[in-house]
Amino acid sequence: MTPTEVFSISSMIAMPMWILMILFPNWKATRFLIDFKVVPILLSFIYVFYIFKTIQIGGGIDFGSLTSVMALFTEENAVLAGWVHYLAFDLLVGMWMLDQNKGVKIHQLIMAPCLFGTFMLGPIGFLLFIIIRAFKQKQS
Repeated sequence: MTPTEVFSISSMIAMPMWILMILFPNWKATRFLIDFKVVPILLSFIYVFYIFKTIQIGGGIDFGSLTSVMALFTEENAVLAGWVHYLAFDLLVGMWMLDQNKGVKIHQLIMAPCLFGTFMLGPIGFLLFIIIRAFKQKQS
């Protein structure tokens, strides 16, 4: 399989999980996938594979400077690994937000933009959730 195909497959693995988390966060199947971190684990296996491919080709991974990171992200396998890294960790953050919301009880219509923001722009959705959670907890 080519990195381009794996890129598409990885994205197709993550997308249904986001849809379930946004539209059906309390459905039994969604809760199972969240509780056991099924999709992030699958993505983690893909990540491990492509990180090792990157090391084999490039000999090492250097995050010591912006220049080193920029050079790393000119290698197709490293870019794919980076993309899968984003997919897995953004999902984990979204799952954490839903777990946190069990106690806070932010309405689903308010949670949806937080989750969508995390899906599309990671830290922005996370920050939105943190701010809303703080206001909600202050009201309690």
